[in-house]
Amino acid sequence: MKNGKVTMQDIADALGITKNTVSRALTGKQGVSKQTEKIIRQKAEELGYKYSRNTASKKQPAFPIKNIALIASDYVFSLKNFFGEIYLSIEKELKARDINFYTESINHEAIENFVMPSVLNNHDIDGLLILSHINTDYTQKVIELGIPTVLIDHHEPLLKSDSVLTNNRLGAYEAVEHLISLGHREIGFIGNVDYSPSYRERLEGYELALKRYNLNVKKEFVYTNVSETIENLHAFINGLDNLPTAFFCANDQLGFLTTYSLQLQSLSVPDDVSVISFDNGHMSQVAVPKISSVDIDLKYFGKKAVEQLCWRIGNKNEPIQEILLPTKLIMRESTAHASKQNAKVQ
Repeated sequence: MKNGKVTMQDIADALGITKNTVSRALTGKQGVSKQTEKIIRQKAEELGYKYSRNTASKKQPAFPIKNIALIASDYVFSLKNFFGEIYLSIEKELKARDINFYTESINHEAIENFVMPSVLNNHDIDGLLILSHINTDYTQKVIELGIPTVLIDHHEPLLKSDSVLTNNRLGAYEAVEHLISLGHREIGFIGNVDYSPSYRERLEGYELALKRYNLNVKKEFVYTNVSETIENLHAFINGLDNLPTAFFCANDQLGFLTTYSLQLQSLSVPDDVSVISFDNGHMSQVAVPKISSVDIDLKYFGKKAVEQLCWRIGNKNEPIQEILLPTKLIMRESTAHASKQNAKVQ
């Protein structure tokens, strides 16, 4: 690598193939199998290869893209710590591609009355990003407008659109497996699985981990319709005769509230009960103790969403794709080896 710049020859050398094969894969030319192309693209990304502007790959379709829009609910736009970082990543990526970026917040009234986003009428939009959950029926109406669309951090079987998602099942599985490795055998789950398919997938990952290690899911420790308030968490935990030795929470807000609720009842985290959550956001890092969590690379999330949308604009007739992004387990002070006995609710 000269001057730190990764070349096609570097990729070829790393994989033990010819530079010509790498060139064909990265420029979208024929003569390379899909599996080989996938391996080459993964290696290029791993090494930090920079695509040239005329590279005919997912970076750019064969014709210029002028305008991209993003819509999200009022609620999603209010969650600045999580979705704000994805938004900024998208903005940065589009700026680097010289693409105009428009956004619009969708309020409850617009959703209820199926009022389509005004940005789609006021500008010649080439492609649309929908950030997180709005409403399935409303989202379907937007998709039916025929504008190439990519869903970010959300999917539904009824929505015929590409989506960029976190690998929720695997991330949850690894979080629960970590607890099991610390000796925990009774592990609870807290999350509203009806709010988002992502949370349901995290429940499935939790269940898969327990099944893999021949552990039972105890229904009294599983809270799947939780409201994210301290009163709600306190009532749930206070209502248990015995506690599990650990809780897996579907997001950091719930991890924070669960930790606080346990402490209100004079229980120590992690000495009495361990807590692990998902997202690795602000709440997990300011909690006392800091909460172990499953990290999502939010900047990469935005980058992949833009990349997929640009590809979709140039490949409108290709099959719908779901892209799963990897997670990383971050271990902090809220998880420790299991106590010999379950903690008693005070």
